[in-house]
Amino acid sequence: TQRVAQELHFSILKSYYEHLKNLRRRLSFRGVSEVLEELSHELYDAIFKNQNITTRHILSRISEAEKILTEQHNGLFHNLLEDYKDRVQIFGTHFATLDVRQDSRIHQQVIDEIIGEKSGLDLKNITTEDKLKWLLETETVLNPDDFSGITKDTLQNICNIRSIQEKNGERGLNRYIISNSDEVKDVLNVFGMFRLCGYSEKEINIDIVPLFETMEGLDAGEKVMKELYELPAYRKHLERRGNAQTIMLGFSDGTKDGGYLKANWEIYETKEQLTRISDENNIKVIFFDGRGGPPARGGGKTHDFYASQGKTIANNKIELTIQGQTITSVFGNKDQAKYNFEQLLTAGIENDVFKNSKKDLTVKERQLIEELADISFKKYSDLKAQPMFVPYLQEMSTLEYYGRTNIGSRPSKRGGNNELKFEDLRAIPFVGSWSQLKQNVPGFFGFGFALNELKNQGRFAEVKSLYKGSDFFKTLVLNSMMSMNKSYFPLTYYMKNNRKFGSFWNILFDEFELSKSMMLELTGFKMLMEEEPLSRKSVKIREKIVLPLLSIQQYALMKIQKDEGNREAYEKLVMRSLFGNINASRNSA
Repeated sequence: TQRVAQELHFSILKSYYEHLKNLRRRLSFRGVSEVLEELSHELYDAIFKNQNITTRHILSRISEAEKILTEQHNGLFHNLLEDYKDRVQIFGTHFATLDVRQDSRIHQQVIDEIIGEKSGLDLKNITTEDKLKWLLETETVLNPDDFSGITKDTLQNICNIRSIQEKNGERGLNRYIISNSDEVKDVLNVFGMFRLCGYSEKEINIDIVPLFETMEGLDAGEKVMKELYELPAYRKHLERRGNAQTIMLGFSDGTKDGGYLKANWEIYETKEQLTRISDENNIKVIFFDGRGGPPARGGGKTHDFYASQGKTIANNKIELTIQGQTITSVFGNKDQAKYNFEQLLTAGIENDVFKNSKKDLTVKERQLIEELADISFKKYSDLKAQPMFVPYLQEMSTLEYYGRTNIGSRPSKRGGNNELKFEDLRAIPFVGSWSQLKQNVPGFFGFGFALNELKNQGRFAEVKSLYKGSDFFKTLVLNSMMSMNKSYFPLTYYMKNNRKFGSFWNILFDEFELSKSMMLELTGFKMLMEEEPLSRKSVKIREKIVLPLLSIQQYALMKIQKDEGNREAYEKLVMRSLFGNINASRNSA
């Protein structure tokens, strides 16, 4: 983290230094030239002599030059200084903002080791409350070098934040995200670790961000934040942070954990609850959505998603994750970037400017979505409980090869042991593996079953009314359709006769067929994505690129499963086609 922050710091200072050379050639006026020369020397010293320079100082020099230029030289070429000033205001001395992120279970492991060694308390006989009491009251200051392994790394990372903020400014690193948050202790453990690393409470210039991502975490969100808001020490911390609380919601892991419909509905309700509890405590809540690009990772059409949220969800700011490989396609040139930023902006404004009854759910609509979500969750949970679920992904998909390609943004699974458990699977390789199979299970499984259940009860007219009356539900349906349109089961037809996995494959295929027919019946479409010809064509073009590669990949996987020799060569073939598929498919799930 320290090295990355330094690299960003020096990169932007070098850019300022080079840009200033060109500026000085144009602005050679008396007075202005001297100020810019001084700034040039200061930037040089900051880059090569490791002297500190702040954004404020650079801007003060530019303002000084502007004043002389305006008063003594008729403001000639003032636009050049203005352009330079804009860049400094945007990029500061940090270039890009870093976040620190760690799993709550790792934090607890670290805290337990510290308490065991430094508190004199008996770990076997103390409660969570006892641990937190010690953590929030102790005056102990730790040296990371007194520990080893993950405890040393975690403490050192927290100590480094101070020096990173001194060089790169607070904008350079101002969020500490806690994965798998589902209890108050998950946030307070981090708050306490800052104190253990020698920070006074006034010096904790960082937002502590819980990430609610599992079904349990989302359910607990309201209770956790209520307790935190009412805790004096944490409340004072929030006051110092401008009475604002950022909360991250894990769409990707939520979808993996609860299935498409349940996860999206759970997140919607959680947002409403967190908005209400934050408003009651005069806290401005900012939602940071961990949405993947495709529907199977909780993503889909971003503008439609945000525009469909009603006034019950806080709209102070839009923050969301963008997959690395999609940044180029979405923000890669000025026109694309402008269009997509405008889409985000207008989605946020739309709810306030254009009042629309379709954005606000009635009690009856809520009950119906809840019912559908529960039915689909049960169906998806039954699938996860199948003994063949994880083995199917391990043996029949590319799951095992994601880690070997070394191109992921994070490890392919949590934990260091060899046994693969469902809860340890990371969302990206999980969804990616379904995508490579062209089955996209997380984007539809259980949805069609839920629709069919209500149809069997003679209540399909209610669902049709919901589709027509709710923008939120309509967006969910259309996104799921997109996910199904990117599926292609003929690629894996050979699996239906597999002795070990044939019945499992048939469960997936039957649900796909059911979901497709139910959604076509619900929407009145003759084909998936009927009203989106451009997107449909885009998917079709992409499939022509991807399917040959996927066929080669499936051939190699079949050879590996039969173990006919040359395993190493076939595994290379799987991985080489994996590179191409990831790049060509982008948001393929």
